[in-house]
Amino acid sequence: MVMPKKLRLLVLVSGGGTNLKAILDGIAAGSVTNVEPVGVVSSSRKVKSLEIAAQAGIPALCVSPGDFADREGFHTALLQAMDSFLPDLVALAGFLVRIPPRILQTYGGRLINIHPSLIPSFCGTGCYGLKVHEKALERGVKLTGATVHFVDEGMDEGPIISQRAVAVEEGDTPAILQRRVMEQAEWVIFPKAIDDIANGRIVLKDGKVESLREGRGEDG
Repeated sequence: MVMPKKLRLLVLVSGGGTNLKAILDGIAAGSVTNVEPVGVVSSSRKVKSLEIAAQAGIPALCVSPGDFADREGFHTALLQAMDSFLPDLVALAGFLVRIPPRILQTYGGRLINIHPSLIPSFCGTGCYGLKVHEKALERGVKLTGATVHFVDEGMDEGPIISQRAVAVEEGDTPAILQRRVMEQAEWVIFPKAIDDIANGRIVLKDGKVESLREGRGEDG
């Protein structure tokens, strides 16, 4: 019996690391399999994400835009940091940096993102964090949720892997709604998407997501 090679996962973060923790918890619990978290790269130094990585014994780097004279220098350093971990898959877990073309050219088809809405609603430039939930409440929607998608040249426009709906309740504030979307959607579908990719149940082919019922199994 040939055991499948573990997928080398790199996680890019900018903030509190709740989705990073959900992924690591899934790996520890055995609900996310065939995955080896090889590193974390943060765009900010003073964030909880780096503490979570340290507690899990995962190597972590900070590559901050503010440390570079221009965006080109930052993008070069970010790509070098990513390359140093030799990842098979890169998960954007609250990474508040638009991925530049040069990184897409290197990692196209191997970048996934979690967004706290049901794309195409409340997404695109300027829609991140609490702002997404503020817009949902302002619009008066009854359902919101989260989306996992592959990353392409657009902003929140890549092929959708999975979505999960969450009810908007009477008296919700942006913070309350954000927490519910995290608990009921983000922390569920993001780890599952990584597990599905690692086990060959989800593939990207010709720009479209394909679901394969059986996956690759133990015989790889």
